[in-house]
Amino acid sequence: MNSENSFTTIPPHVFDGTNYQVWAVRMEAYLDANDLWKAVEREYDVSDLPENPTMAQIKNQKEKKQRKSKAKAILFTAVSSFVFTRIMTLKTAKEIWDFLKKEYEGSERIKGMQVLNLLREFEMQKMKESETIKEYSEKLL
Repeated sequence: MNSENSFTTIPPHVFDGTNYQVWAVRMEAYLDANDLWKAVEREYDVSDLPENPTMAQIKNQKEKKQRKSKAKAILFTAVSSFVFTRIMTLKTAKEIWDFLKKEYEGSERIKGMQVLNLLREFEMQKMKESETIKEYSEKLL
């Protein structure tokens, strides 16, 4: 098996709406390893071919179109059904990436939810009868 093709068979991690920062770092590395990150990082147009194009021009245009399509397809497959329904109408990989970043990267709503979850988790901590005060305090810390 060709080592170039074996990496692309590893599926990307699926984003379910939580831990955006971790997912984003993994996805950037995955897309970069597959030579697709530039299609996500910046928007570019694939220009029409001139009259009587050379083989190099045809190949270059095809590669640019494929990169954009592959990046979009990977982002679509790397999200849960819930997240997919929110991005499925977006046309480019950059639009998808920017939307996910805006929605999930440290928004006040997400931060507030995380704080509430941590408070609830903290409040649920109770000292067991068999625990010493020292053991309980270490567990809390």
